Amino acid sequence: MKIIDDIENLARKFRYPVLTIGNFDGVHLGHQEIFRLLKERAQEENGTSIVLTFEPHPLRVIAPERAPKLLSTFTDKANLINACGIDVIIFANFTAELAHIAAEDFVRDFLVNAIGVKEIFIGSNYHFGRGRKGDAGYLKELGREYGFAVTIVNEITINNVPVSSSRIRTLIAKGKVDEASELLGRNYSMEGIVIEGAKRGKSLLNTPTANISALNDLFPKDGVYAVTVEINGKTYGGAANIGYNPTFNVKKLSFEVHVLDFEGNLLGKILKINFIKRLRDEMKFTRVEDLAAQMKKDIETARKILKQNP
Repeated sequence: MKIIDDIENLARKFRYPVLTIGNFDGVHLGHQEIFRLLKERAQEENGTSIVLTFEPHPLRVIAPERAPKLLSTFTDKANLINACGIDVIIFANFTAELAHIAAEDFVRDFLVNAIGVKEIFIGSNYHFGRGRKGDAGYLKELGREYGFAVTIVNEITINNVPVSSSRIRTLIAKGKVDEASELLGRNYSMEGIVIEGAKRGKSLLNTPTANISALNDLFPKDGVYAVTVEINGKTYGGAANIGYNPTFNVKKLSFEVHVLDFEGNLLGKILKINFIKRLRDEMKFTRVEDLAAQMKKDIETARKILKQNP
C-alpha cells in the first residue's frame, strides 16, 4: 500500500481511481465492507483502490469541544486499512481552510482534478464540504456533472443494530468490550509505552504489573479486564486494570497490565493490549493482603476466559 501524507502532495494520476472518503475511525465492519466493494471494483477495471481520510479528525479543528475520543491512532488506522488490501491511502491534512471549502469545490479541485476519480463508494450517512452540506445525493449530482459514478453502500447491522464508530465508542466507555469487538470485527486494542510505576505490584502485591502510558484516546470503563498482550511480535495472556487504585487513594488514572507467563523487563517497550472481556468493577480494599488475593483470583479468571476465547 502506498501512503500519501497530504492531498497536496499528489504527484501523478492513478490508473482508473476508485475512491472512498471518510474518517473511518476504528475501521469497523461497516468500513471494511466499503473497502471490500471498493477493492473488487478497482480490480475489475485493473484500477487503483484509494481511501481518502483526514488527519486530524475534522471535529478537532471545527469544534474541539465535540471531538470524539478516537478508536484508532493514526498508525493503527493506516495498518488496518492496509490489511483490507487497499492500494493507496491519502491522509488529507484537515485545516480550518479545508473546512471552509464548499462541497462542489472540494469534489472538483481534489477528487476530479487532483485524483482523476472515476468511481466513488460512500456510506449512506456520509456528509462533506463546508457546513456538511454535501451528502450522498448531492455527490451523485456532481458525479453526473463531472463524469464519475457513485455507489452508495448501505450500513451494516448486527443484531439489528447499525455498526458505527459512535456506537462502538459508547460500548467501550461502558466496559462492554466484547460487544464492541463484534462490531469492530476484532478485539478493541490500545497501545502504550511501559513507564515507571509506583512499584507496588511485585514488591507489595507479589504480582508484577506493567504501567502503561497509552497512545490511544479512548479508555474502557474503569475496572479489571481479561486481555491479550502483544510484545515484540509475540502474544501473551494478561489481566489489565484501569482506574484510580482506590486502595492506595491514587487520584490519577492508571493503566496497568499483568502479563501471564512472561519473564523480563518491559520498561520502555511498546505493548498492544487487546481487550477480551470485563471481569469486575474496581474495588477498594481495607487490607493490602485482600487486594493481593483478589488479583490472584482475577488472573485465574482471566486464564479461564482466554482459554475459552483463544
